[in-house]
Amino acid sequence: MKKIVIVGGVAGGATAAARIRRLDESARIIVFERSGYVSYANCGLPYYIGGTIEEESALTLQTPGGFFKRFCIDVRVHHEVKAINRENKTVSVVNLETGEEFEESYDKLILSPGARPVVPALEGVNDPLVFTLRTVEDTLKIRGFIEKNKPESAVVVGGGFIGVELAENLKELGLEVSIVDMQPQLMNQLDGDMAAFVHAKMRSKGINLLLERGVKAFRAKDGAIETLLGEGEVLKSDMAVLCIGVSPDTKLAADAGLELGMRGSILVNERMETSDKDIYAVGDAVQVKHFVTGEPALISLAGPANKQGRIAADNICGLESSFDGSQGSSVIKVFDMTAAATGINEKTAKSLGLDYEKVFLSPASHAGYYPGGKVMTMKVLFERGTDRLLGAQIVGADGVDKRIDVIATAIRAGMRASELARLDLAYAPPYSSAKDPVNMAGFMIENINNGLLTQFHWHDADSLPRDGSVILLDVRTVGEYAKGHIEGFINIPVDELRERMGELERGKKVYIMCQSALRSYIGYRILAQNGFECANLSGGYRLYETVLKDKLAAESAAYCGKES
Repeated sequence: MKKIVIVGGVAGGATAAARIRRLDESARIIVFERSGYVSYANCGLPYYIGGTIEEESALTLQTPGGFFKRFCIDVRVHHEVKAINRENKTVSVVNLETGEEFEESYDKLILSPGARPVVPALEGVNDPLVFTLRTVEDTLKIRGFIEKNKPESAVVVGGGFIGVELAENLKELGLEVSIVDMQPQLMNQLDGDMAAFVHAKMRSKGINLLLERGVKAFRAKDGAIETLLGEGEVLKSDMAVLCIGVSPDTKLAADAGLELGMRGSILVNERMETSDKDIYAVGDAVQVKHFVTGEPALISLAGPANKQGRIAADNICGLESSFDGSQGSSVIKVFDMTAAATGINEKTAKSLGLDYEKVFLSPASHAGYYPGGKVMTMKVLFERGTDRLLGAQIVGADGVDKRIDVIATAIRAGMRASELARLDLAYAPPYSSAKDPVNMAGFMIENINNGLLTQFHWHDADSLPRDGSVILLDVRTVGEYAKGHIEGFINIPVDELRERMGELERGKKVYIMCQSALRSYIGYRILAQNGFECANLSGGYRLYETVLKDKLAAESAAYCGKES
């Protein structure tokens, strides 16, 4: 009889335990979990605080009793593994409730320790009004505090997944909420131009964004907590929550002499084996390969952790199974907006020196003639020459998750970017368009590859010459142009362009734009076939204006902070 000990539950460990039992009815399986919950919904924690998830029991996916009844798995919560003795193949365990210490032997060991919240060594960080959010216990503590003390304001430190979700839920409870982050944007899986839409949504809901700000200390004062930022800026609130991020919890592996990878993570092969063939590791604590780049990566997401747990179990039970990397597909709700990403973003493409191009488009979620369609903004990256699909980011409302999943599947299948145009996707007016947004991205990439379209981007627009050496042309309606336009661009509506072409001086390159880049592409093709050299503003004025407003709002917040 094979004996498997698993350190840590949640996504990776609990999945591995259940999979081993399905494959080997005779195995003895013991799970040691430091917290009081062996399998819980990490991603649901902010929504329990906000009351969207009403019952605490809904967070618990499986209990120790449930595990034993269904799978005959010995789950021991409030048990912490303190050391691994690889030579004797034992682990040292302490029962956190009784203080009892004992040794447990194993044939195979799976480490699923997860990651721990980053808590900087700041003055006042241990004040009772400063919280972290990572476990069910953290969640219960925060919700209990809110129910008892009825706070009116909160500072959330960190603008990643948990920080953004928590800020939304606290705001929905009626608190005044500020997010502080050292980065110039929220949601680092997005590029700054796409994060600008998220920033706009957060600000429209009353969230105060304080970006490029570092927290220096916390200070209790008059029953509240002060968050001290740089240059003397002070935020006073009734509570503060650290959501700075996580780091691999790998002390156990390091002390056992297992080989480590980036940022102290556990190094594993594609079978999820560590440097010790009898020890496997899964989840947030392990270094993986990024599927798109092939580079080492740390990707703390539930989906990859579940897959890794299954793969480790397969290999322990004699099946050949391998993990070929993660592409970081993710999605988040931001009030009534959805933001999603897969693959790599432009920042990463630049850092790797890739020769890439990007397309922006603003399609509706479904057919325009069917009521209720909403605009989404898509950014798709691909490699020049090879046409390799690198990644995508989408912000919008309905249908964002559907499109990001299609593109994530295309990346996993090794499809070329232009092949998005060929995908045969389901269509009915309430759900999509005959030319799905994913198809439209493919059409645009195909046009670029075929030389039918040359682009310029929002970050190029302000540096274009205004000395008359080129033509700057806005083909929106007169009314749209009057509401706001880029300085130096003249207005000829696209439907008048053929008749008014004589107003454009031949021999000069035409930089053409509209609201979303669709009408300007039509104008582009009209002019190109009449001998003009053209470039189309990708994403159109809508993207340019959103990014510009975001920059102005950030500058205003920075100025107000200094003034205070």
